[in-house]
Amino acid sequence: MGSWNSSALEIAYQVLGWAAFASWSISFYPQVILNFRRKSVVGLNFDFLLLNLTKHSSYLIYNASLFFSPLVQRQYHEKYGFGEMIPVAANDVAFSIHAVLLTICTLFQVFIYERGSQKVSRTCIAITCTVWVSAAVCFFIALPNHSWLWLVSVFNTIQVIMTVIKYIPQAVMNFGRKSTVGWSIGNILLDLLGGVTNYSQMVMQSLDQGSWVNFYGNIGKTMLSLVSIFFDLLFIFQHYVLYPLKKEKVSTKVDSESTDPLLTSVDGSQAV
Repeated sequence: MGSWNSSALEIAYQVLGWAAFASWSISFYPQVILNFRRKSVVGLNFDFLLLNLTKHSSYLIYNASLFFSPLVQRQYHEKYGFGEMIPVAANDVAFSIHAVLLTICTLFQVFIYERGSQKVSRTCIAITCTVWVSAAVCFFIALPNHSWLWLVSVFNTIQVIMTVIKYIPQAVMNFGRKSTVGWSIGNILLDLLGGVTNYSQMVMQSLDQGSWVNFYGNIGKTMLSLVSIFFDLLFIFQHYVLYPLKKEKVSTKVDSESTDPLLTSVDGSQAV
């Protein structure tokens, strides 16, 4: 898997990696806690949740395969060089497992808490079905030649695509409602910290190895950081600048927000 040239950079890499893991992992809890306190998921986009589950499930498959499978690791080294380190760390796998579990937990809240007339859009359902059917097709394509690195890279590509599009329904809904009520800013602030530290971790490895192959050899991780940072900044702008939160009593009953006609998805159907 390669070795470190600088013990200082190796320590920095590990610290930054686990800092990203902690930030990203904790970032799931503010939304869960907010939903619990409100006994409502109004304001949280269901399209975002379903796309997020697809994203993290795909990312888990990629991380676990590259981290645990000697066969996938060998194919990676054959492609990028045996001197290169595997660009997936233990914290990446741990984060993926935790992310899938917490996303499922949040989806469970959708079924038990007030959601008004909100539902998943037809567009999101179509995207999700297309993704998993395509993944199944790719499995049978990879099977004859045992192209497992190519197959896990497909899941990596899926998670990159989901990272790019998953935030869009929530951002559009916030713009439409002129509000971020129901969408936890704590989630966003921690996600931003995770993105910055994760990107910094990759820089530490590249500086030590004198090679930037871990950026283009693991484009998914690179995109995960950059795209997440972009949307985090957008949500922060929405929350603090465009629609600053007014002090208002949180109700556990259906309010006018739950029947707001602006709570629609991009395709015009009820988005959440």
